[in-house]
Amino acid sequence: MTPAQSRAARGLIDWSQSQLGERSNLSESTVRDFEKGRRIPGPNNLAGMQKALETAGVIFIDENGEGPGVRLKKLKR
Repeated sequence: MTPAQSRAARGLIDWSQSQLGERSNLSESTVRDFEKGRRIPGPNNLAGMQKALETAGVIFIDENGEGPGVRLKKLKR
C-alpha cells in the first residue's frame, strides 16, 4: 500500500486519519506521517492499516500495469 492509496481509500469510505488509526490499532500520527511520506510503518502496522481498509470494502488494485489504485467492492443486491 502506498501513501496515495491510503489517502484515496480513506476518501472512498469517508474515514479520517484518526478513524483509520483506531481501526488498525495505530496512532493518528502514524497514519498521518505515512500518508505525508515522512516514514513507512513496520510491515505489521502497514498490513494492519491495509486490512482495516479492506474490511471496510476497499480493494487495492494495479490494473494493466498503470500503477496502484483503489476501488470499492461491488455491492451485492
